[in-house]
Amino acid sequence: MTTTPPSGVPGDWTVDDRCFNCDAARQLAPGLIRERDGRSELARQPRDDAERRQLYAAAHACPTRSIRPAGGRLEPGTDPFPLALDDGLLLLGHNSPRTAGANSYLLRRPDGWIMVDTPRFAESLAARYEALGPVTDVLLTHRDHAEHGRAWADRLGARLWIHEGDLDAAPTADRVLRGTDPVEVAPGVVAHPFPGHTRGSVLYLADERHLFTGDTLHWSRTDEDIAVFETIVWHSVLELSASLDRTVDALRFEWLLPGHGERRRMPADEAARRLRALAERCRTLRPAPVDFAAVRW
Repeated sequence: MTTTPPSGVPGDWTVDDRCFNCDAARQLAPGLIRERDGRSELARQPRDDAERRQLYAAAHACPTRSIRPAGGRLEPGTDPFPLALDDGLLLLGHNSPRTAGANSYLLRRPDGWIMVDTPRFAESLAARYEALGPVTDVLLTHRDHAEHGRAWADRLGARLWIHEGDLDAAPTADRVLRGTDPVEVAPGVVAHPFPGHTRGSVLYLADERHLFTGDTLHWSRTDEDIAVFETIVWHSVLELSASLDRTVDALRFEWLLPGHGERRRMPADEAARRLRALAERCRTLRPAPVDFAAVRW
């Protein structure tokens, strides 16, 4: 393991070579961490306290703990998570290598909180979430993010949800979504089964405001638009396109909240327009081998 950034940036902060390019750190510290040769590297040292806080957030989110300040130790007092994104919406950080470094969220509802996908499992994190109030449900968007679902649901006394298409990844789930019809899983929260990335992929739409998309939809910095990860579709890109065509008119939202890829807030009318254009583009996609190196963040 080397801790010298390829860019040769001198200073206290470093990024080592264990990074597997999940993109979480670049979302939290844009301009400070960049991608090169399929991994993150330090672009420059922080210039002020605000930028140091960004790097601490990236460090506490990083699933490989590759981002380190001087001395290499991350003190608990530098951990900003859960991090508020919107009223009643928290980003959990502490991304897990067992979910490929996926982002996860807490969403406040009238009777408690809902966890969408999961961070790494740790008792210290569970105590933080309990202090916020009860967590009633853990919603899994698909099989790639299921690793810690049962542990979190049991620890928090919550119901674990997954779609039947990915049930073998969470066979003890308490609630199983079936078919492709939308289902209300909690007041104001609708599950939209969305086969494509995996057979059991699901989008969760809350209050026509927050859309949790797993690995199905994300904001692409490269394209400056809503996009799909067309080069890492495990099940069927043709079914992904069909899912988008079937669901596009029902997905009215302001926040795009993926497991992988950039988050984005935009007016609902803009989101609807961009989603319709994406559906049109996706009709031209054809099956191809999975290629992680071709991912365009």
